[in-house]
Amino acid sequence: MVRKVRRLLAAVAAGALAALCTLTLVDAPAAQAAPKPKLPPAGVDITGDRLDQPLQLRADSRPAEVNAVIDQVKWLGQTGQQRGPGAKDLGPKYTVVVLTGGNPAKTYDLYPLAKGGPRVYRPAKQPDLSKPRAGWFFGRLNMSETLRGVGVPLEKQFDTLSGGIGGGERVIPEEALDPVQDIDDAMGELQRLLLLNVGVVVIITAGLAGIALLVRRRTR
Repeated sequence: MVRKVRRLLAAVAAGALAALCTLTLVDAPAAQAAPKPKLPPAGVDITGDRLDQPLQLRADSRPAEVNAVIDQVKWLGQTGQQRGPGAKDLGPKYTVVVLTGGNPAKTYDLYPLAKGGPRVYRPAKQPDLSKPRAGWFFGRLNMSETLRGVGVPLEKQFDTLSGGIGGGERVIPEEALDPVQDIDDAMGELQRLLLLNVGVVVIITAGLAGIALLVRRRTR
């Protein structure tokens, strides 16, 4: 009797184990095939002077513009200047919020028309609860043209050349390319140099003549 009970329990246990393995094998492909939830695209939101509504740029529809704006702030170091320009020298302010997965992650204040060149201010309080050191940084020279290119209402700046979104360099002033003015300046400098040399030669000659006369008197 005991043997029969043991055999019956062993058969029931084997059947349960087989059923469990079958269910696991059936459910595994279904679990693997289940699509992962799609995260919202990364992007940036821009608010500021003369913007009635936030300028919302998303990577799935405007990737070049998003990358261009992020390029203005992604290179900032750990430590910036503790004091920035005076309020009267900053010009219009634009706040850029960088989104990750649809949620605000980083925020920066951009001043493209600041006196002395574009500036960036990074607050210590960040949306992702990170705590970087607050500081001021010199911005890229093409900041104004980059923001204007993505829709910020800024006047075109003629002191930069934008080689597409995200690029820029100083332009040589037109007056520096005037060959006539360069020749006149060079001739004027040459004339002043010649007069200076003549003056030095006259002084040296007079000095030598005086020394020679003094020596001659003493030797008599």
